[in-house]
Formats: sequence, structure tokens, C-alpha cells
Amino acid sequence: MSEKVIHPEEVRSYVRQRYGQIARDFEGASASCCGPSDCCGNTSSNVTFADTMYETPDVAELPFEVTGLSLGCGDPVTLAALQPGQTALDLGSGGGIDCFLAAKQVGPTGHVIGVDMTADMIEKARANARKVGIENVEFRLGEIEHLPVADESVDVIISNCVINLSPDKPQVFREAYRALRPGGRLAVSDIVTRIELPSQIKQDLGSWAACVAGAWVDKDYVAAIEAAGFVDVTIEEKVVDDAIIEDAVAQFELEINPAAARSIGYSARVTARKPG
Repeated sequence: MSEKVIHPEEVRSYVRQRYGQIARDFEGASASCCGPSDCCGNTSSNVTFADTMYETPDVAELPFEVTGLSLGCGDPVTLAALQPGQTALDLGSGGGIDCFLAAKQVGPTGHVIGVDMTADMIEKARANARKVGIENVEFRLGEIEHLPVADESVDVIISNCVINLSPDKPQVFREAYRALRPGGRLAVSDIVTRIELPSQIKQDLGSWAACVAGAWVDKDYVAAIEAAGFVDVTIEEKVVDDAIIEDAVAQFELEINPAAARSIGYSARVTARKPG
């Protein structure tokens, strides 16, 4: 009997539903890529993912309504080294944390666009923007494979643990290339693997939504970025606490320690440039 293969639209629909539910359920409970009460969230304390993942002190100025809904695996804003006056685009902006951090760095003469395919997340992000009083940010509903932005209209693209959720990553990178101005840069935090994942994980929708099943082998991830036309592609590991890794693998009831988990996959810091 042939193995069932998940259709890309099944993945998008499930991920959209899952993250929509996270947004609807969020009432001050800490969230992670796996949901407010699942795998990697630290729900036993007031420590959020933002407290452990971000290098910039600016995150401390954001309210818990923003930081508690942080679903990322890194700090693409610091990686991007944004400059005043730039236009930045966040792929999969969620509750808006990376957009708000980016908005402060590009300043009042700059602009930040957040794109997310989940209407409930867009609603949360817009409400958060009103709460924190940031005006140089806007949020647009759309898929990262089909960005609702004009050609060559942004200077920097960031993304935080979202591209792994896409069933068509080459198209995501092609769209990023299209949207960037010549000389524009890509700065991404994402989950990648060192080895191919077992098929039973790749075909599990829950594992897709948990930022696992869609993770690519790092060399293939880099190759897809280069194939889209980018140059100067770099990838490096962001060190993550063992406790976070233990929580992440607990969802799948795997008997694996942090060292073994690190041998399978990691949170990557990825940068690239569109030729100018």
C-alpha cells in the first residue's frame, strides 16, 4: 500500500487553523510555535520565548500582550541590522513582535510591513500596534508564497520560524527576491535539520504546525535561497537552552536528550543578499 502524501493545501489549512486558534485562545498565557500549552512554551513561569530568544533590550519595552504571543525561534531583527529610513517586510508576522522591534530601528522615516495568512493573527497584531502606539507599521493578510507587496519595494526581509511552515519554500524565496530592491537583504531565523526527517513525521499535520515536519536539511535550505537568485548566503546555529529543546521533543514523546536533538536539527540564523 502506498503511503499517503499530504497535499500542500492541507498543510496551509491546518497551519492556518492552528495558529488562528492560538491567537483566539491567547489571553495573557505564554505562547510558542507549538501553542500556548504545547511543546516549547514555558507556561510554568512568566518567562516568555521573547525573554530567551531576543538579544535587543528593546523587547523589554513591549507589553506582555506582544511578547507573550512571540512564536519565533530566534532574533531576526538584530540579525537584519536595520537602518533608519528603511522599509522592512516580515514574513509571517504573527502578533507583531518582530515588526514592532523593526519599527523602532527604522524610525519614523522608515516603514514596516507584516504579512500573515491568519486573519486572527492580523487582528491581534493590529490591536497590539494600537496598544503600543506604533504608527510606522502595517499588517496585511496574505500568504508568504504570494506576497501582497509590489516588486522591488522593500529593503530588508525578516522572518522568524515561519518559512519552515510553508509547503513551497522555493516559492517563498522567489517571492522574497521579487519584493526586495536591488542590494536588499534577507535575514531569517528558522528551524532546519542536519539529516532527513522520517517520513512519518513529514506526513503528520501536527508536526507541521509544531515547526518540525516542514524543516529542511540546512544545505537544501541554502540551495533554495541561492536558486532564487540570492548571493552571499550564510547560515549559522543559534544556541538554544537545553530546557527549550526538551520541551520541544516532549510533544512527540521521543526518548531523546538535548545533545541528540541538536544532532538532528537546530535554530538557524540565515542571511542573504539580492545583487545590486
